[in-house]
Amino acid sequence: MKQIGSKIQGFFNSRLGFFLLAVALFWAKTYWAYNTKFNLGVKGGMQQLLLALNPLPTTILLFGLALYVSGRKSYVLMLIVDLLTSIWLFANVLYYREFSDFMTFALIRNSGTIANNLGTGVAGIMQPSDWLVFLDVIILVILLATRVIKVSIKPIKKRFALGVTVLAVFMFGANLSMAYSDRSGLLTRMFDNNYIVKYLGLNAYTVVDGVKTAQTSAEKANAKASDLDSVLAYVKNHQVAKNVNYYGTAKGKNVFVIHLESLQQFMIDFKWDGQEVTPNLNKIYHENNTLSFDNFFNQVGQGKTSDAEMMLETSLFGLQEGSAMQIDGTSNTFQAAPAILAQQGGYTTAVAHGDVPSYWNRDNTYKSWGYDYFFSKSYFPKVKDYDVGYGIKDKIFMKDSAEYAQQLPQPFYMKLITVTNHFPYTLDKKNQTISKTDTGDKTVDGYVQTAKYLDQSIGEFMSWLQKTGLDKTSMVVFYGDHYGISDNHKKAMAKLTGIEGFNDYNNAMYQRVPFMIHMDGLKGGIDHTYGGEIDVLPTLLHLLGIDTSNYVMMGNDLLSPEHDQTVAFRNGDWVTPTITKVGSEYFNTTSGERLENLTKAQKQVINTATNRVTTELSLSDRVINGDLLRFYTPAGFKKVDKSDYSYNLKKAQEQLKAAQKSGTSLQAKNNGKSLLDLYVTDAPELQTNADSSSSSSESSSTSNSSSSSAASSSSSNN
Repeated sequence: MKQIGSKIQGFFNSRLGFFLLAVALFWAKTYWAYNTKFNLGVKGGMQQLLLALNPLPTTILLFGLALYVSGRKSYVLMLIVDLLTSIWLFANVLYYREFSDFMTFALIRNSGTIANNLGTGVAGIMQPSDWLVFLDVIILVILLATRVIKVSIKPIKKRFALGVTVLAVFMFGANLSMAYSDRSGLLTRMFDNNYIVKYLGLNAYTVVDGVKTAQTSAEKANAKASDLDSVLAYVKNHQVAKNVNYYGTAKGKNVFVIHLESLQQFMIDFKWDGQEVTPNLNKIYHENNTLSFDNFFNQVGQGKTSDAEMMLETSLFGLQEGSAMQIDGTSNTFQAAPAILAQQGGYTTAVAHGDVPSYWNRDNTYKSWGYDYFFSKSYFPKVKDYDVGYGIKDKIFMKDSAEYAQQLPQPFYMKLITVTNHFPYTLDKKNQTISKTDTGDKTVDGYVQTAKYLDQSIGEFMSWLQKTGLDKTSMVVFYGDHYGISDNHKKAMAKLTGIEGFNDYNNAMYQRVPFMIHMDGLKGGIDHTYGGEIDVLPTLLHLLGIDTSNYVMMGNDLLSPEHDQTVAFRNGDWVTPTITKVGSEYFNTTSGERLENLTKAQKQVINTATNRVTTELSLSDRVINGDLLRFYTPAGFKKVDKSDYSYNLKKAQEQLKAAQKSGTSLQAKNNGKSLLDLYVTDAPELQTNADSSSSSSESSSTSNSSSSSAASSSSSNN
């Protein structure tokens, strides 16, 4: 027995022995991470086998590089490779937990624009067991440091090292062949990134993503005008008839678009601890002059909020990898809502967001879209207690945004981006007005508290609109940008929603987000039409009496009797009123029953929906990746010149001040006097008594003074 032990130790003291030990440990921890840290949807024996085998080819290939180096350097190189690949795995574990996706080169390349405030988010999702992905590195270092395993300086023949490399390549080829036998077109069709990792492994996925990124860069460089022909043909062939009962009913109205951060549809009418979580939104949702859509889905990808904005403003999808606003927002040509409304409706356009202007590359993208004003963080009072996570708390932000809204020449188009209901859903105690839920999931349980706070801020803002009369002259649009609770929290969602065995189908249904159009005199009601964020722009433009037939839009009017009710998800899944596709499975949309033996009619629905979704996503990607709109200008539209726009604080103040002397703004019509004293908020930071109008006026005056002081102290170009 002692002899056997000595032989085993002697084997591991060799470079080959250490190499095999490193590979085995790395494989074990990777396979563990696949099964415990990701939700890859592995089903069947073949997929289980591939999941177990796929870490090996790339691990042998990468670790095998050390065999080409002699002596101690070989061990050092092996540890460096192990550490770097472990860091990549660790980063993906954290990213996946919140976003249910894997990191991409496009995301990393533009990470600087979203780095602000991410520390809080990362700390909130990290788990102690995540650090186990470094366990193999630690074990190897300890074994070498304590000389339990000794460094061998005996050389390895180059042909042996080459043989290891050839073996790794052969194994990857076999892996790829087996993957294609189970999932044909894996690398050529549009699949969720989960598929690539499930079949080929995380390191192989990284290579695939790198190739895609390079192809995308080449696509833009080599794009030509004729590439747009198929896009224009598709758009022309998929025009839908206008709804004569709604077309132009909002013509000339102001438009407020209120971004409900991370708010899902199930929060509407949801009660917890005997309270409605969103009573103000519930009231608006059920009012006769509100068009409410209860089958409206978010369609975002990795870009999350930025994807939602891209769809709402341009009716183009976000990209499969990364954020289109980050990657292409500065350089691309767009035909977006602000420019369309300014040119065809005479609108003043503005957007307000209480965070730094560079977040999601907004300061550059908004110029490309043609926004006249971007009221970012430097436009608002700089008080530490006002911020939470990703910007200014909603109640304070909405009130300070009203200060700018009253100064905008009418008609105006103004988007307000809230942030308090943002992961990790934390709120200071003085602003909590409802208890946390009791699922035991830290992420989920705080959600109702921040959602209620968001709702209260909406109630205060809508009350101000009524007092000023803006409610009579404005159309107010509410939309949820993306899910708040990812599919990594199924157990908690099962408890919260009462759905036993909350599964992938349920998660797909819970991608519904609020979409409401509220306007005095509008014929409202709850509309059961299936649609998504890609359909918002044509719907709003038609309500405003602006024809969309010449524009490149992937969505169509939700109010049209010819609206196609196929809702595309960014990963290629889809929902129709009858069938829902999730991964490789199909479900009855109404009952949630898994469809096993498909009928001829069901197969036809599936083929039609799949073709439409694949075509829409690929054509949208072609437009953005190739910057194809630079080759096409619709009749009556002038291409946006980014140099015409500046978000310099001082310039914006001067322009708004000039507009108050004589003009169409709310404040100008009030003889240049502010109406912010009518705004009532119970935000404790402002020390405002919601029941006391006079106290509110005094607090507003103080807030305005702070805002002016903050504004005058900064003249940086944002």
